[in-house]
Amino acid sequence: MNVHLVDPSEQFESEFLALLDELARESESFGSESARRDFPGYLRMLRAESLGIDLTPGEVPMSTFWLVNADGRLLGESRLRHYLTPALEDYGGHIGYVIRPTERRKGFGTRILAQTLVKALRIGLHRIRLTCDSTNIASARIIEHNGGILSGHGISPVNGKLTSQYWIDL
Repeated sequence: MNVHLVDPSEQFESEFLALLDELARESESFGSESARRDFPGYLRMLRAESLGIDLTPGEVPMSTFWLVNADGRLLGESRLRHYLTPALEDYGGHIGYVIRPTERRKGFGTRILAQTLVKALRIGLHRIRLTCDSTNIASARIIEHNGGILSGHGISPVNGKLTSQYWIDL
């Protein structure tokens, strides 16, 4: 199964909007709703984020990648923070990812994280923090399959749930 990470681009607009629609049907979101209103503006914002331009206080530079297959189907998205604040070390970590609901349980979560870890190495990161809700067994398995070692627990400032905190040494 040939899948790879690409930089967000105009050619994937319909695929990305379809991914957002799938997430919405599952009552999920990944903070990308502005793409529906202004896709070119959304892409400009992603590029600015990756360069650390126009960040709000507490935000850090972050690169976004899309996982696509050989047919050009967008399977998921990952986000790689270039460094962490103390708050992000507790909750959020270096990498976040989502797989479109119709493509889950096919190994793409493990693949997107593995490929994003390669991107992390390329920007000089050697120790990666990941967090997930403690009840999210699938995400915990993905992290552990990629070398994640459970280091503690915390409480999400977003939803108040118990979170699991992991480190991956690259």
